[in-house]
Amino acid sequence: MSPIYEQGNFATENINKLAIMKIFIRNMLLLTVLIMSGCSSDNNDVMAQTMMQKMNITIDGVTKPVTMMDNAASRALVARLQESPVTVTLNSSGGFEIWGALGFSLPTSNEQITAQPGDVILYNGSNICLFYGSNSWSYTRLGHIDGLTENELRTFLHAGESNINVMLWLPAGTTASLGDVNEDGEVNINDVTSLIDMLLSGSNKV
Repeated sequence: MSPIYEQGNFATENINKLAIMKIFIRNMLLLTVLIMSGCSSDNNDVMAQTMMQKMNITIDGVTKPVTMMDNAASRALVARLQESPVTVTLNSSGGFEIWGALGFSLPTSNEQITAQPGDVILYNGSNICLFYGSNSWSYTRLGHIDGLTENELRTFLHAGESNINVMLWLPAGTTASLGDVNEDGEVNINDVTSLIDMLLSGSNKV
């Protein structure tokens, strides 16, 4: 066997070993991401689904911030509010909420939940509910009013009153992109796989 042939065979073996090693590393990294993602998805705490995007609610000259959920309905609402603020007329109902028509529809991801004081809820796809009490029903969460006690919420939301003018608007710089997970709170594995492949191939693209 010639020395040249032996060198070529040795080089081929090294390339094959390197390729196998890259595949192994890629699969281990992907497995790690999947395990971490699975642990996160097992956590049903509402705050795990919450992003730090904000919407403002103004009632009778008083403004309070809302921390938005990361779901399709919230993203659609933020996109709508980027066009202009929305003013709605809400009425007290049931001793636990003020609610009324948005004037447009949003995508729903309804689930049987118990809404809590401060929750901002989408009902039937086109109604917004602001809670100062609790109620169990099939709702889509939009967000939560920050930092108010139940008594403070009752005052801010004019509990018990009718024809309450409520303005929904965005702070400067808010966008409709609420995170790098999908609307079910799961990691996008295709994006992770692409990133791992780029890193292992030596690409400097991110």
